[in-house]
Formats: sequence, structure tokens, C-alpha cells
Amino acid sequence: MHERESKNSVLKMKKNITTLVVCILMTQVVTAQKITPEQYIATYKDIAMREMKRMGVPAAITLAQGLLETESGNSDLVKKSNNHFGIKCKNTWTAGGVSHNDDAIGECFRSYPTAEDSYRDHSNFLRGGDRYGFLFKLDPTDYKGWAYGLKKAGYATNPMYPTILIRNIEQYNLEQYSLLAAKDMPVYDPSLYQDDSEVAQVKQLENDNSDASTPVYLDAAGTAGIINNTKYIFASAGTSLLAIASKNNIDLNKLLEYNDMKKDGILAKPQIIFLQNKQTSGDKDFYIVKPGESLYDVSQVNAIQLQSLIEYNQLNESSQLIPGTKLKLKPQTTATLAPATNDVPVKANGNATIHNVQPKEGLYSIAKTYGVTVDQLKEWNNLADEQIQIGQQLIVSKP
Repeated sequence: MHERESKNSVLKMKKNITTLVVCILMTQVVTAQKITPEQYIATYKDIAMREMKRMGVPAAITLAQGLLETESGNSDLVKKSNNHFGIKCKNTWTAGGVSHNDDAIGECFRSYPTAEDSYRDHSNFLRGGDRYGFLFKLDPTDYKGWAYGLKKAGYATNPMYPTILIRNIEQYNLEQYSLLAAKDMPVYDPSLYQDDSEVAQVKQLENDNSDASTPVYLDAAGTAGIINNTKYIFASAGTSLLAIASKNNIDLNKLLEYNDMKKDGILAKPQIIFLQNKQTSGDKDFYIVKPGESLYDVSQVNAIQLQSLIEYNQLNESSQLIPGTKLKLKPQTTATLAPATNDVPVKANGNATIHNVQPKEGLYSIAKTYGVTVDQLKEWNNLADEQIQIGQQLIVSKP
């Protein structure tokens, strides 16, 4: 009896020791895989300095935000999305997104092909936003002013946000990178600024059927021309519609009408702006929808009035488009139109229910809508992670 108890005690002890060793090894592996703040800084300092030279966001601030938002490069969000600054999808975002729990469950956060894309979008996001404009009037080496200014502008809800940024900057001497980049920064003149250093130029377009005295406001690349016999310019994100109208001697309401816009404002993304009325039909029969494009995008690319495009294809203004859809650009065409998406799921071959991913949706919110799990959605759609695209078709139920 005693001998059996002794053997059991020895086996139990061996089992406990084995478990302890495994836990220690797993802890060491996890620890080894974690990125340190110093490693994060060394990896991204050059990108932060390049962005400071390009757009004026202090490198120290950018790195401090990256450290905080990514937990020094170790957060779940950054691992699955390359999103280093916690920027959410918003209404204007048409690229990829991932589902992540933040202020609410299953929120949509922007995803990027590379970390550098995230850093670039962060600079554009700050530079193109009206509420952050005052920050660019500060000395670029004034990291305390920037830290408190970001909180004042509403970048983050955490009341300790500026304190944490300042602590990161001072603890890891991030200001040295701002000082290095500041040597090569152009002098900032807010009266001349347009996003991405847009420069005002005047040029008379050839083959113009409108008033020959109308000047054309070009962007830094000098992009301007004719689409479907309609004069346009290509304006950068952050450009004021009022400024475009004024520089081209066009009434603001007319400019809005030409571009199927309902209100004045600042352009959230680079886009075509027409200086004349668009045509009622296209210069070709069809257009194949690209990923992320809306009906409005198609109407601008083809210089066709939005209402005409809607009528030819029997859609409505809120219709969502599937990439690859063939849209009619002329009323006389008789070719078959591929079905456009909408908010209602459709049946695929009668076997499974298909959902077309809408803006701001993540896998979690879609799974909740259909009463399934995220793991089921990933399995049915062969998804390696939770990254999905707007317009993507997902199987949301099996027969």
C-alpha cells in the first residue's frame, strides 16, 4: 500500500515538474518573440523622419504614437493589419479593414500592405484633417505642444494620452530624430499649403470647348486634361473646393453641381474634379468596376452624370458594387448587366447564403448578424486571418 502511494507521489511530482518546465519554456518563447521599444524605434525611425520631411509631422511624435498604439509593435491589431496608429476605417476609407474590439465590439480598423503605408496614411490623416491644422503652425520640435494639441483635437480619448507621448519621447530620446529631420524640412507657409505640397499653376487646356479664358488649377504633378469631352483637374486630399472654384472663376454651387456633390468642404482623398458639366453618356459602352469603387467613383472616372449612370443600370445612389460588375455607360446598349450588390444577402447557387461586405463591417459584426461564429466564417471562406475587403463576398451560412 505504502509502496503504491510512494510511486503515485513520484509520478505526480514528475508530472508537476514537467508542467513547470513546459510553462517556463513557453514563457521564454513568448518573451523572445516580443519586440522591445528600442527595436521598434530602430526599425521605424527612418520612416518617421522621411514622413516628417514630406508632411511635417514631428518624427518624435510619430514614433511615440507608434510605441503607444502598437504596444511597441506587439499588439494584436498591428500584427493582423499593419495599422500602427489605431486609425479606424471611417466613411471615406475604401481600402482594406479588419475587425477589432476598441470603443465598441468588432469595430473596423484600416489595414495596410506594409508598415510604411500605415506611416504614410498617418501623416496624410493629420495633414488633411481640418481639426489638426493648427498643429502645423507649431515649431516641429515642440513635442509637448504637439502631444497636448493631439489630445485637444480629439485624436484619443485617454486623458493621459499627452503624458504618455511625452514620457515615451523623453525616455527613449525620440526628439533626436525630429532634430535630424528638421534640418531638411522646407519652411512651412500655411497660406500656400495644400496637401502633399500642392502647387497652384495656371494652364490653358487645348481642345477646350468652353470659355477659353478660364484658368485651370493644377496639382503638384500638373495633372489636367479632358475626359469624355469634359475638362477636369486632379486635386489632392486636403484641397478646399472653395479654393478650386475661386482659382478657376467658377461659382461654388456650379462646381458642386458639375461633380454631383451636395455640400462644400475639404477633399478627403485625391480625386478628379470637373470644371464643366459632365456628359449624360460615356465615351464607351461599358465600364468594369474595380475593387473599392462606388457609383460616384465610376461617374467621375467616366465623366458621366451620376443620375444617368443610375438610370442606365436601374440602381439607386446607395447601391454597393461588386468588383468586376459591368456597368452600362450608354442608354442604347443591350448587353447584359452583371448584378450589383446591395445590403441584402443573395443566394449562391442555392447552396449557401452570401453577404457582400459593407463599409465599417468586420468579421465579428457579420458573424453576430447571421448568428454564426468568426471561426465558422474563416473556415467557410478559407480566411487565414480576420482581414476582409469592402465589397468582398462571404459565405455566411451553410445549407
